[in-house]
Amino acid sequence: MKRLGRDAAELTALADHLTAHGLVLEMLAGPLPGMDDPSGPGRLLFAFFAAMAETERENIRESTLEGLDAAARKGKHGGRPPVVIEDMLHTVLRGRANGESVEQIQPDLIIPTGKRKGQTPSVASIYRALAEHEKRQAYPEAVQAAHADFADLRDAYDIPHPRRTRIRRPDDTLTPEEAGDRDRFHARVLQATETE
Repeated sequence: MKRLGRDAAELTALADHLTAHGLVLEMLAGPLPGMDDPSGPGRLLFAFFAAMAETERENIRESTLEGLDAAARKGKHGGRPPVVIEDMLHTVLRGRANGESVEQIQPDLIIPTGKRKGQTPSVASIYRALAEHEKRQAYPEAVQAAHADFADLRDAYDIPHPRRTRIRRPDDTLTPEEAGDRDRFHARVLQATETE
């Protein structure tokens, strides 16, 4: 049932459509084997198992995404290895700096591994690699701009700068700086409650 429709609503709509056109839906396997025409008394069971199939499909999707995310955090990315590797990209960049076009550089590039080992990469693959390289080059500037924006916001709203802290036991005395922070915090809370 989970392969017939993406969710319970789509599956029910498809079954209704088939029934309206005189076709009979017969379950060969699964929770309702041999059941024909999901209407009448069987409609409730059909809707229940359709919802269960949707839930199972959603759980599989979520666990797959979590697994991919965990693998990505470990530095493992699925899929085929890139066609244009770093050495090839440096060759393309050097050739473009010398005024050559991608089409002129392409015959000099050989794919080192994979299914297309020994062949030249397509022009589209080279352009894709160049676009990704440009994004990587632009990324540090974006990070610096974000840090500058955050610094401006922090100064505008008087957000304190992060600083190292120590874990305090209940019986430890407060340093003068910690006592001042506590008093400032209490004053802000009292001020916020008075304005409400």
